[in-house]
Order: sequence, then C-alpha cells, then structure tokens
Amino acid sequence: MIAAASCLLILAGAAAAWLLRRSWRRREGPAPALVGTGWAVLFAGVLITGWGIGPVKGVALSLAMEAIGALLVVFQGRVRRKAARARAGETAPEPLDEPGRLWRGILRTLLAGPLGMTAAMALAFCVTVFLPGDPRTRIVVGGMLLPVLWGLAMTWTLADRRLLRATAVLLGTSLLGFGLAFVGGSILGGAA
Repeated sequence: MIAAASCLLILAGAAAAWLLRRSWRRREGPAPALVGTGWAVLFAGVLITGWGIGPVKGVALSLAMEAIGALLVVFQGRVRRKAARARAGETAPEPLDEPGRLWRGILRTLLAGPLGMTAAMALAFCVTVFLPGDPRTRIVVGGMLLPVLWGLAMTWTLADRRLLRATAVLLGTSLLGFGLAFVGGSILGGAA
C-alpha cells in the first residue's frame, strides 16, 4: 500500500509543480485557477495520505514524495533550458571569468579556510548551546553540523566576487555566534 501511495504522491507532486510552473510562466501573469489547482493537488495528497496511512507517517510520506515529484519537474525544465541555450549559442558566462590575481587568491583562501571555519564553529556552538535536549546529543549535533557549515561558508566565499562583503559576513557571523553562545551558555549554566 505504501509503495502504491508513494508512486501516486510522486505523480501528484509532479502534476502540481507542472501546474504551478505553467501559471508562473504565463505572459499575462499568474492564472489563479492554475495556482489554486496546483496547491489543491498538493494539499489533497497530504490530507488523503494522512487519513489513509496515519497522521504522522502519512503526512511525512506525502511531503517527501510530493517534493520528489516537484523536483523531477524542476529538473526536467532545467535540463531542457540548458540544452536550448547551448544550441542557440547563448551559454551563460562562467561566474569568475575575471583574470586571476595572486593576492586575491591568497585572500580568498584565507577567508574560505580559517575564517570560514571560525564562522562555522560559531554557528555550531550556538546550535549546541541553544538546542533543547540531552547535552551529549547537542554536542554530537553541533559536531556534525560543523563540516557542513564550513563547506557552505567556503563555497559562498569562493563564489562571491566581493571580498569585503565576504569578510564582513564571516567576521560578523563569527562575533555574533560566539557572543550568543557565550551569553546563552552563561545564562543556561547559571540557571542549572
């Protein structure tokens, strides 16, 4: 029953995404009938699955499967547009087509490496301090978030053309994160 429901939910998510996308791409503006029908299909899938399978398992299954169906529609459109642009010779330029300078490369490396790690540590400390639950679980969650956050900080820093903005955001995140973790730790530590 769950396998059949999963297939139907993927189809419902794809149909709803197709309707919403079709409404969004209209030249005259969004069509309320298409938008309403798309959202109605999504909500109907959640309600029917929640009623048929159970409120917790059914809603979780419907949200996951409908999202997969919607992502399939988005992926299908992305591939087609990219192929059409390549055929027309209108490929988008690379984001960093500027000539490389040694000092900018060194600065980007320093920003993405140590400063990105510091910002990621600050956010992981905030999660560890403010997340409810057992302290051991909070420490494990914070430790598992650290490489993900560091990777995100590195990716964003290396893709951003403006080095001052990247520096300001990473420094601000580091200071704010460590400050909040310190204040939260002292408040929560004093209350215990």
